[in-house]
Amino acid sequence: MVKAAYPLNGICPYFTMFPLEFPLSVLRNRAKQGDSLLDPFCGRGTSNFAARILGLHSVGIDSSSVAVAITEAKLVSAHPSDIVNTAISILDDRDPNVIPSGDFWNLAYHPDVLKSLCKLREAFLEDCNSPSRKALRGIILGALHGPRQKTIQSYFSNQCLRTYAPKPGYAVSYWKKNGLVPERVDVLDVIANRACRYYETDYDSSGKACNGDSRDSESIRELCNGRKFNWIVTSPPYYGMRTYVPDQWLRSWFLGGSDTVDYSNAGQVSHSSSASFSQDLRMVWKNSKSVAADNAKLVVRFGGISTRSVSSRRIMEESVSGSGWSLSKIRKAGTASKGKRQADSFLRKRSKPIEEFDYWLINK
Repeated sequence: MVKAAYPLNGICPYFTMFPLEFPLSVLRNRAKQGDSLLDPFCGRGTSNFAARILGLHSVGIDSSSVAVAITEAKLVSAHPSDIVNTAISILDDRDPNVIPSGDFWNLAYHPDVLKSLCKLREAFLEDCNSPSRKALRGIILGALHGPRQKTIQSYFSNQCLRTYAPKPGYAVSYWKKNGLVPERVDVLDVIANRACRYYETDYDSSGKACNGDSRDSESIRELCNGRKFNWIVTSPPYYGMRTYVPDQWLRSWFLGGSDTVDYSNAGQVSHSSSASFSQDLRMVWKNSKSVAADNAKLVVRFGGISTRSVSSRRIMEESVSGSGWSLSKIRKAGTASKGKRQADSFLRKRSKPIEEFDYWLINK
């Protein structure tokens, strides 16, 4: 019901795909007019979008430029016709300076489609400040790769899994083995269809997304610009999920990154041990407290993955110990199979669902 009512929330898949109903249920009937929300692990901006629906100002922070771009697309107001006209202007007015080459790129996209994507990519790198450009960029990130549709063209790529970016070696082998060649997709038609789907409804409230590391105290205070938040609603990465960067590599490329896969974990919360992971989370909770209003609520959805034997409850409870927040209650939130949450969304092999919990804390 929530998905159908708010299509903009689905503009682009991402790791932290907890259901929109989670932040809505937290804020609805509890948040007051004038309240504001912070999400220090904003991911695809679900909490920020929930705040927008309810008329609250919000700030989202994430170390991933992909996450920030998706969240920005869900916080701007743009008419579908303005989005399409912006795309037409970019595609008509320029030629790309660089087009990546090689087996992967030749098989991933039709030459005309890749040329159009490179035009748009370079235009956004020069200027992506207007609402229509931010909306258009989010639309393209969501359509960059995905499965072929039986009826209408909805993605720009050759056959791909929808959620994570195909790795070149495997993808080339798969496409060649199955005789799959990229179709000449009508780029403007895909953009127009998605613009009408996602931006038919407008919302009044304001918000912003920032690229930063919430473990850094100076950074989070600077990004929050003196504002005090009544609500911090978030879902951090689960311990052991290390593939955030490589699984977003194509979207990272579109935002100015390398045209090859980055397998590093630079800038991510430490996964070297459960203790270091808890310590990193504690730093985020402490920094969030520094920008929290009196009696502010911190609500965290957290779970685990079956390949890690460490208790997610122990990790979370260790992380909030000494953070300055007072734990008031813990509620069961079901498993990762309910609502297609993050623990199973990006795993190649389905795992046994792990119970997730919502942790409620108060700034006292």
